[in-house]
Amino acid sequence: MQEKILVIGACGQIGTELTLALRQKYGNENVIASDIKEESPLFAGTGPFIKLDAMDAAAIRALVKREKITTIYLLAALLSVTGETNPALCWGLNMGALRQILDLGMAEKLKIFWPSSIAVFGATTPRENTPQKTIMEPTTMYGVTKYSGELLCQYYHKKFGLDVRSVRYPGLISWKSEPCGGTTDYAVEIFYEAIKMGKYTCFLSENTYLPMMYMDDAIRATLELMDVPLEKIKSRMSYNLSAISFSPKEIAEEIKKYIPNFKMSYAPDQRQAIADSWPASIDDSTARADWGWKHEYDLPKMVKVMLENLTEKLSK
Repeated sequence: MQEKILVIGACGQIGTELTLALRQKYGNENVIASDIKEESPLFAGTGPFIKLDAMDAAAIRALVKREKITTIYLLAALLSVTGETNPALCWGLNMGALRQILDLGMAEKLKIFWPSSIAVFGATTPRENTPQKTIMEPTTMYGVTKYSGELLCQYYHKKFGLDVRSVRYPGLISWKSEPCGGTTDYAVEIFYEAIKMGKYTCFLSENTYLPMMYMDDAIRATLELMDVPLEKIKSRMSYNLSAISFSPKEIAEEIKKYIPNFKMSYAPDQRQAIADSWPASIDDSTARADWGWKHEYDLPKMVKVMLENLTEKLSK
């Protein structure tokens, strides 16, 4: 049967690039992008786009039936920093949208992808090589919704047999799409400021290690997970996903290899407390064993590609 895909929240940091990758794989007309925001210029004109509220269950149901959707990627969410400014909205959107899609998935026999995050972990979680199964006591509303969402996904699979799949994304770094209010955004902002201004003031302290991933790896991991035969998916919470871990000081030193006069300074703000509650590195051996996950980008390779592409982008 021909795959027909709906991406909800397609104009965010992940959604823009995932939409393009899905269209390349399944054909432009078979991937419907949707968002409450205006269509992203990154994929405008490449396929169908519908303005859609992730909380409008009736509109989504009608679209799924009309277009004979087989798979939904639910990406709409309020992230960590934004979620702390409005916890009620964060809970309402992140959990409400997920529950509606799980119900719809059950009714229409859909396959669902829903992303979790390293925000599910907290200060009581082992910080180094955080295991797949461990203590989870998130300290942000975003993290609370992601942990609750994982449990909900697992429940719907065990109770109703719904095929819902998930990964815990680390901090994601891309030159194509802009950051969207996350605690790891410094690792994208630093490249813009290094190229434009030759300096950057980081909102985290210099030795704050966090798990990170180049966006190409994250998109590939998502597509690979969704292609895996059902019997290979052993975890129905969410898979740990990892590539690299580094500190602001380390990425600054790597950038200096290309921009020797780059100046880095530090002014930690409220985001430092969030970062301190998250893992410094992630053990994703379960994903590697279950469905063959393997990252391609280390820190030097990522920095080189980011600087090359952003320099060209910003010169236009």
